[in-house]
Amino acid sequence: MQEKSGTVSAARAAEEKAACGAAETVGKIAETVGRTAETAVKTAETAAKMDSTENGKGSAPAAAERAAGVLLHISSLPGKYGIGTLGREARRFADFLHAAGVRYWQVLPLVQTGYGDSPYQSVFSASGNPYFIDPETLAAEGLLKKRELALCERAGERVDYGFLYDRKFALLRKAFSRFDCTAPAFRAFEEEGAFHDYALYMALKTAHGGQSFDCWERRYKFRDPAALDAFLREHRGEYSFWLFVQYEFLRQWQTLKEYVNALGIRIIGDIPLYVAYDSADVWANAHLFKLNKNLSCRKVAGVPPDYFSATGQLWGNPVYDWKAHAQEGYAWWTARIRRAFALYDVVRVDHFRGFDRYYEIPAGNETAVGGRWRRGPGMALFDAAQRALGKLDFIAEDLGTIDDGVRRLIRKSGFPSMKVLEFAFDGDPNNAYLPKNIGENSVTYTGTHDNDTLVGYLKSLPAWEYGRLLSIVKPLLKEAGIAARPVGIESTARAIARLALSVRSRLAVLPMQDVLLQGAEARMNTPSTGEGNWQYRLPRIPGAACARALRAAVEEAGRAR
Repeated sequence: MQEKSGTVSAARAAEEKAACGAAETVGKIAETVGRTAETAVKTAETAAKMDSTENGKGSAPAAAERAAGVLLHISSLPGKYGIGTLGREARRFADFLHAAGVRYWQVLPLVQTGYGDSPYQSVFSASGNPYFIDPETLAAEGLLKKRELALCERAGERVDYGFLYDRKFALLRKAFSRFDCTAPAFRAFEEEGAFHDYALYMALKTAHGGQSFDCWERRYKFRDPAALDAFLREHRGEYSFWLFVQYEFLRQWQTLKEYVNALGIRIIGDIPLYVAYDSADVWANAHLFKLNKNLSCRKVAGVPPDYFSATGQLWGNPVYDWKAHAQEGYAWWTARIRRAFALYDVVRVDHFRGFDRYYEIPAGNETAVGGRWRRGPGMALFDAAQRALGKLDFIAEDLGTIDDGVRRLIRKSGFPSMKVLEFAFDGDPNNAYLPKNIGENSVTYTGTHDNDTLVGYLKSLPAWEYGRLLSIVKPLLKEAGIAARPVGIESTARAIARLALSVRSRLAVLPMQDVLLQGAEARMNTPSTGEGNWQYRLPRIPGAACARALRAAVEEAGRAR
């Protein structure tokens, strides 16, 4: 099948629509972030209707029929400002996906990053990352002069977070100095209050030299109302700056999402199970977490030893007091899910097994060894959320230590689960990740952001293990009717990617690194390591030849639009 003749014109029309709608989008920001339950339901219905128009039927969770997706975080987009942004390169990547017949773009959490630069450690779980704000868009709005953009220019193929911390915030403060805080749209955004705790928290952190709330004066640490009111009056400018940052992020994100959706592409986002201790979430809702009276952690989150780490993963996030959440009807989680579906069309629920049973570790332990499993909320949380918000498209990230309880929860929820082909080739015919054992209600990946790239993974195997993998892969390719003869590393990686697209899962997602056959140097994250992560970037937006090759593989698997 040839590429649709309407590809270029559709992309151009989408760009014009996004550009013309920018002013209107500003006025909708407060509505976007402060959605009522009714509005959130309409968001899900709109996404379903978009698929219904294209596919002739309504959308099941993740995909109504066979579809393909690509995983690439916003931070990994190319560009000259040190990190991917929500500007021109993001639209060009969406155009590439459209040309390749891909219907889903999966990103990682869009939040403001904190310790270790991880999007799973944020100062506020509903925040947008200030680093993603596009400087050129700010210049087009008259908030920056073109010559000032050089402050944030940074060559190189890796994200340098130290550079961004020094330069990007300086540029944003310059833009804020020219911003009209009395504009009706911004006033409405502020009065809606969705980011009040965040902006106050960031202003307090700034006043305390960046320290976490447990190091603040007692009156601020324990949220004395009179003290907070007095602080806000004295530091109104700093408070407004952080509101401005979120206002600009959301305006730019909404414009990008409208552009992507107009191309017939849906966005898969990510909602982490846990939040960071150093966050407005914990500071403003301390009673919902297992904390001591002095607000230090009693228990922290992680996972026991598994195939990622021999000593487990000590994440360090505070764990939830699920009894307190249940007493409030899971209102905090419902609000969090509502915000997620205001940003994304489909939401991947990170560490889904933690809703059945979660692993808690005594605060102060050096590793995750010695923790204990505790009972989670199960379907009660999702039932409460869907009563308020309607049926929503979730993907359950069920990797790691899985038992019968998690399997029962997955079946009861009806959410598609995740399958990862890198885990399939251990020689066990009952391996759940082998193509023959993968059902339709699932999402198959070659690997996730926590895996090595396919090429890196294959290169890391000893000769005997690589030989065993080939002996498994070749019959699978024949069974799938894929005409491939894997011999070397790259041809084997390419064959496994085609195999991932061939499985029965309604949706198959390839990390962009595996599309490009990049090696271990392109790995996004190595669990249980504190440095060198979240830095990967595309050197450039792939060209037409890459789009044609990906489209051919997508069409071969019956997944093209």
